[in-house]
Amino acid sequence: MTNESLVDWYEWGPEAFASARDRDAPLAVFLTAPWCTWCDRMEREGFGSPMIAANVSEAFVPVRVDADREPAVRERYQMGGFPSLVFLTPDGRLVTGATYLDPEGLRSVVERVREVWTERGAETGRVPRALQDPDPPRGALDDRVEAHMAGQLEDSFDEQFAGWGTDAKFPLPRTVEFALKRDRQRALRTLDAVAGNLADPDGGFYRYATTRDWSDPHYERLLDENAALLRAFANAYLHTGDEQYRDVAENAVGYLTTTLWTDSDEETTDGGVTAETEPTGAFAGSQSGEDDYFERPVDDRGDADAPHVDATAFADRNALAVDALLWYHAYTDDDTARRYAATALDTVLDTLESDGVVAHHDGGPTFLIGDQARPCGALTTAAQVLGDERYVDAARRVADRTVETLFVDGSLLDSPPADDALGLLDRPLRPIDTTVEFADALVDLAVLTGEERYRETARESLEAFAGARDRMGVDVAGYATAAARVVDRPLTIEVTSDAGSDLHRAALRVADHEKVVVPGATVDGDPEDGDAPFARITANGTHATATTPAELQRRVPELN
Repeated sequence: MTNESLVDWYEWGPEAFASARDRDAPLAVFLTAPWCTWCDRMEREGFGSPMIAANVSEAFVPVRVDADREPAVRERYQMGGFPSLVFLTPDGRLVTGATYLDPEGLRSVVERVREVWTERGAETGRVPRALQDPDPPRGALDDRVEAHMAGQLEDSFDEQFAGWGTDAKFPLPRTVEFALKRDRQRALRTLDAVAGNLADPDGGFYRYATTRDWSDPHYERLLDENAALLRAFANAYLHTGDEQYRDVAENAVGYLTTTLWTDSDEETTDGGVTAETEPTGAFAGSQSGEDDYFERPVDDRGDADAPHVDATAFADRNALAVDALLWYHAYTDDDTARRYAATALDTVLDTLESDGVVAHHDGGPTFLIGDQARPCGALTTAAQVLGDERYVDAARRVADRTVETLFVDGSLLDSPPADDALGLLDRPLRPIDTTVEFADALVDLAVLTGEERYRETARESLEAFAGARDRMGVDVAGYATAAARVVDRPLTIEVTSDAGSDLHRAALRVADHEKVVVPGATVDGDPEDGDAPFARITANGTHATATTPAELQRRVPELN
């Protein structure tokens, strides 16, 4: 056994599938990720075995896929975790698959699949159920969605250890945010558990805990998951004013802007940007989670090499980081968060976006729903917080191309239909999570632009899943948030003064993280002093105006 794979892997592409057809051999597709220590272990110990490597190369067409770089492949073929090893027919149908296998388990599976293929050939392949009939259960969008999810918050909550569920504990930041407005104590108890068990003392958050009591964490740290938790803690601070939530968020900001920051030549940095200089670059995708490093006391880590950081700048993950950092800045005036967020957003627009089409990474696939939805959301947030009209223009551009290409028969596809797609990539998926993110961005964009068509598209895309509302669990609570923002319309605060004014900053700090703030707005019905800036508040179909931050904070509760 060697320390590295002995398999000569193909990349996911036409050459691998052509080889499988020519040889009439199945493909062995190894889905891995740069942050996944178990992936590395299986590759070294399993595929580093000369006997196993020879059997794989002889009987299969071996394909190695970086799941972070190929999300469409990941969504169709992963076996519920990483690593995933899947065996496919030459046309891409699934034969069988598994997650991590030790060398003996891998040897046994390889031999068994080889025997089955010899006996039955391509007839062993099947199309997974999720791809057989992908049409979602359409229904009416109404307040029953929110009511059902509010009930689920209580029914599924772990009263002993906090969080939702009784097995492995995932932070579920979107669920926390839904609960912050509707079941705050359960939301805060969950954030307290996350802070105590998944927040690294050096900043940032581990992925999840393998046990009900939040112990035995998986230490890998992904940009998107860290960004989502940063925003959840920032929103908890917004609602409570409790400094402990700000402190956790601040530590996450420090992690994102140092360990996960990359300069323009894709080298990670140690945060060498001063207050007098502007950062350049974007956020790295992830950091791997070696147990030997993270189980050390912080003071002892200096003697060890820090775990590997994947410096790839992914559009969707950077967008989530931009969104979270800008809201943290909005609540705290933290300038580091603002500068890094603005730089990363400009990097995405300058290097990955063209005419509304966003690439997943430099040279990567385009028109994936996550890379359209999340940057659109980051742009609407930037328009609210920073007030630059170019962000509204860019959000409109991305939204329009997304609707034009991915909005088909009233629902959103994860990627464009293509006759030449490889394997099962020609079969569409209609993902609920990214549909929610795009719908949220469209609701914001409707308010920012005054164009009702964006809200109607948001409604229709969410209605595609409304028929399943009674079967939804807390893991998709973000759907209920988006539905509520469409059905009831969010609290809207239009401020006639520019971004950064006292009145605008006060509007951003109104304790409702589902609101929309419009800086530099042109508003009819000015107060008596027509020269003074004011804010128009719209909630529940009624309006009020305020001319000072104190009056604004007082008037909002009167309308809700």
